[in-house]
Amino acid sequence: MEKSKAVLGVELGSTRIKAVAIGADYSPVSAGEYTWASVCENGIWTYSLDEVWTGMKAALSGIAHREEIAAMGVSAMMHGYLAFDEKWNLLTPFRTWQNTITGPAAAELTALFGFNIPQRWSVAHLYQAILNREEHVSHIAHITTLAGYVHYMLTGVNAVGVGEASGMFPIDSVGLCYDREMLDKFNALTDGRGLPWALEDILPGVLTAGEAAGTLTEQGAELLGGLLSPGIPFAPAEGDAGTGMTATNAVAPRTGNVSAGTSIFSMVVLERPLKRVYDEIDLVTTPDGKPVAMVHCNNCTGDANAWSGLLSEAAELFGAKPSAGELFTRLYRKSLEGDPDCGGVLVCNYLAGEGVTHMDEGRPLLVRGPGCRFTLANFFRAQLYSAMATLKIGMDILACEGVFIDSLTGHGGLFKTPGVGQRYLAAACNAPVTCMETAGEGGPYGMALLAAYMLDRAPGESLENYLNDRVFASTTGTTLTPDPADTAGFETYMKRYQALLRVERAAVEAL
Repeated sequence: MEKSKAVLGVELGSTRIKAVAIGADYSPVSAGEYTWASVCENGIWTYSLDEVWTGMKAALSGIAHREEIAAMGVSAMMHGYLAFDEKWNLLTPFRTWQNTITGPAAAELTALFGFNIPQRWSVAHLYQAILNREEHVSHIAHITTLAGYVHYMLTGVNAVGVGEASGMFPIDSVGLCYDREMLDKFNALTDGRGLPWALEDILPGVLTAGEAAGTLTEQGAELLGGLLSPGIPFAPAEGDAGTGMTATNAVAPRTGNVSAGTSIFSMVVLERPLKRVYDEIDLVTTPDGKPVAMVHCNNCTGDANAWSGLLSEAAELFGAKPSAGELFTRLYRKSLEGDPDCGGVLVCNYLAGEGVTHMDEGRPLLVRGPGCRFTLANFFRAQLYSAMATLKIGMDILACEGVFIDSLTGHGGLFKTPGVGQRYLAAACNAPVTCMETAGEGGPYGMALLAAYMLDRAPGESLENYLNDRVFASTTGTTLTPDPADTAGFETYMKRYQALLRVERAAVEAL
């Protein structure tokens, strides 16, 4: 990379659209963001595509020296379903990863493929629409993800990175393309339904990290309000899982990372295939196509955010007006004073359904016995344990499978307060957890690194070597090993949490 140039990554996350520019030393030099939120319309969690462009322009406005951008890339929250006709008219509102409305389709496809198809995957949404006999299905010419849609609108290239593609349909990690045998099985399953397309004809193309994926067109520049000039080279569009792996240097076998914000998910790069199919474990890929075990949980900090808002209101009654950042920092640090098992306080943080525990809806719960130690510290520690509890269920499965993790890196909002979320994750996974200085930058930083890799990798230089030798060679971070008392406390909490899930199920049925 030329020293006078910058590389740009943009990520459309579940709560923020964020842009991060990095310089020649791979450090962030400027950033901008826009806050948005999904809405539930007619029982479907969705975002307005018009707001995509409002948010993109707002985020890009925070980037300095935009005329110096040498390359860029777009990523977004993975999975979901966007269906278009031949002229790229949207056929039905965007269905996000939050929706748990594809149970029958996901179960049937999992049995057919012998491969776990989670409810949020694009092919599950497509097949559920077929089972529902939805009118739009016969008009489909393209299905894609949010990242794929934005990339196409900006470049005219209908393709996504292999990591993003692996959340749409299973990938052949040898050929780095959609699995041909499973495509044939899907087409045979839907044969006779009068559909005018085969599945491979409506899926986006698949590209791997380092490949060129088009340039910003005149029309794309207009969508961005002229904030960027046409001609900027684009890296393949990726999902937030792939950018998280890149941002934490976790693309090599036996490495892993945990991304934690509105949702929480872990990615562990595998040395060998798992012994059997697990409903709780997704199999996806790194941005360069290595197989990855993913534990994805829909719920993480959303309930804690709501409680912090309530506590802020209480503070205002006494004339205090703490900023959101200051309040979170103080609550996180206060939780460290709590008991290792949270003193008997239990929280279920399910605002939405949860595939890992087979819940189609959520009802946030705070439950305590009359003899528990109900303090602010125990309450908020229980909130943070709850944010990781469902993830732990999946990580324990990987441990029983004999999956080894040499390094686990945390990034995202849950790790912004030093030494708190990191400490609890180490206890939950019983493994050392590292947080880098860029832990709060997350996905858009990872997308910028993928664009930099496309721009200036040496011939034959792998993504793993590029990150190790160039980007992270001198990067410092902090590593916390599990505290035995915390680990034992988390195990005690989990025994109670498993029982709490029966209460959660009853609450969903009754309320």
